Amino acid sequence: MELLAGVRTSESARVLLLWVLGLLFRPMVLAEQEGENLSGLSTNPDKGIFAVRENGTTCLMVEFAVRLTVPFDVLALNGIDLITEQAYLPLPRGAEIEGKCASTESEIHISWKNNAYTLHIYFIKEVRDKEVEVWKVSKVQFFYDTAETTHFINAYNPGKHTASTHRLSALVTPAGQSYVCAAQQTLTLISTDHQKGVKLSMYDIQIQPFDITSDFIFSEPYKCITDQRERLEEALPFVLGFILGLIIVITLTVYHFHLKLTAQQPQLPRDRSMYKNM
Repeated sequence: MELLAGVRTSESARVLLLWVLGLLFRPMVLAEQEGENLSGLSTNPDKGIFAVRENGTTCLMVEFAVRLTVPFDVLALNGIDLITEQAYLPLPRGAEIEGKCASTESEIHISWKNNAYTLHIYFIKEVRDKEVEVWKVSKVQFFYDTAETTHFINAYNPGKHTASTHRLSALVTPAGQSYVCAAQQTLTLISTDHQKGVKLSMYDIQIQPFDITSDFIFSEPYKCITDQRERLEEALPFVLGFILGLIIVITLTVYHFHLKLTAQQPQLPRDRSMYKNM
């Protein structure tokens, strides 16, 4: 009987353990995430469209054109000195996509050239002053290999490097909205290759890492300050022209009424001798 009770206890413990493990791993199974490259939908050959999906629903979307400017060393003709050259890397439309989504943190990984180049962009959601919830880009990393000779020609001491931002707070956007900016936005990343500065230039941007309510569709756009300023500068001549035209119309109207009122007043004779006959 004691042996039978021990077997039953052991079986119950095993079932309980499996049930607990099932609860622990259930969210991991449900939260299946995959990356999709939708760049073929863009009419701009320089622009990529990338998405991260969770359980068949879009949870992060990025649409932009990107160019990276990466400095690297080459040996001078004298065989002694080093010269710094610049490699210009556009983000190809055929890049591979991976990513992660969560309620307050998300990220997207874009890689190309057999993982010789990988761009990681990290997003966070936070609450700021007056209980205003926003999201922002908190970190950008670029992994590259100067042994890849398509862009790094005759690189001195070629190898793998990582360029990263430090204390980044970029593209700050109200929660529930997508960041939109046609103007170029540039970030500087510091490389492990002798602290060289890597430039990440983005333009024609629309990004939303959280709160996407419709599959593959961005939420209400939040325009960057640069675009707002440019639109104001474009509209300013029309506004000034309208105000100037309005001033001219008002001046002419007042002058017209002044002439009309003046014409209705009795004219007094200018020759004083005529007053005697009045």
